[in-house]
Amino acid sequence: MKQEHEKNRYSEAELQEFKDIILEKLRIAKEELNNLASSLSSPNANGTDDTAGTYKTLEDGSATLEKESINQLAARQKKFIEQLEAALVRIQNKTYGVCRETGKLIQKERLRAVPHTTLSMEAKMKQY
Repeated sequence: MKQEHEKNRYSEAELQEFKDIILEKLRIAKEELNNLASSLSSPNANGTDDTAGTYKTLEDGSATLEKESINQLAARQKKFIEQLEAALVRIQNKTYGVCRETGKLIQKERLRAVPHTTLSMEAKMKQY
């Protein structure tokens, strides 16, 4: 049973502050995802068509590795965007900032640093 004086939700003003933080992170994340996507779609701009065959093979291997790495970064970025968008839904539902394990409010400092988190530090530490 929760005590009466213990706050179990963030106020509208506090939720708006978190929403602004999330929207800004979302804008940056989408921008980065677009940059990754455009670097994947642009052809190799090194202009090595006239170079020796062996060098070309090495470079193709390197380009493949780079593409895989960019794909991984893009996948991670997409997941981050999904998590931020889910956090916006929680703000709308007024459930944002409540730890899904303990039911207590997640500290503001933690939410400012990791605005998409659903766990308080207390719950996070129990995972280890």
